[in-house]
Amino acid sequence: MAGVTDGERLGRVGKGVRVLVAVAGIGLLINGSVRASDDAWPFGPMSQYAMSVPDDAKIDYTRISAVTDAGTTVDVPLNIEGAGVARAEIEARAGEIEKDPSLLQQVADGWARKHPDKPKYVKLELIRDTTQLVKGRVEGPPTSQVLATWEVRR
Repeated sequence: MAGVTDGERLGRVGKGVRVLVAVAGIGLLINGSVRASDDAWPFGPMSQYAMSVPDDAKIDYTRISAVTDAGTTVDVPLNIEGAGVARAEIEARAGEIEKDPSLLQQVADGWARKHPDKPKYVKLELIRDTTQLVKGRVEGPPTSQVLATWEVRR
């Protein structure tokens, strides 16, 4: 291998820019970690994935169930392709939705806009399923609690 030529060396400006970018990135990561908010991602923790579950714990899973105009009951796909809203958004706003179930209208509207050829939602329920772990194993079936109900406006 030949020696390094002058054209291949990184100059002071190039080194300075790299150091500045590295310091800025580290600063953003520290800020996101200190604030402990997923809103800062990718410059902060994805906290819902950054934990382990104790052997004796309750695991909550939030979902939305819908009754359609075809008379079927389905779980709403909580992703951008489904109803246009991610599960994390619903989980983060569950308390707000409990206080104001009309916020579920946005889920029905998103579904109808993205899937005009599919049955429409006429009733939505925000549900929390809780699974109990005992010594690291599931203890019985999950229990479900309806947190909010919304009759969809057309």
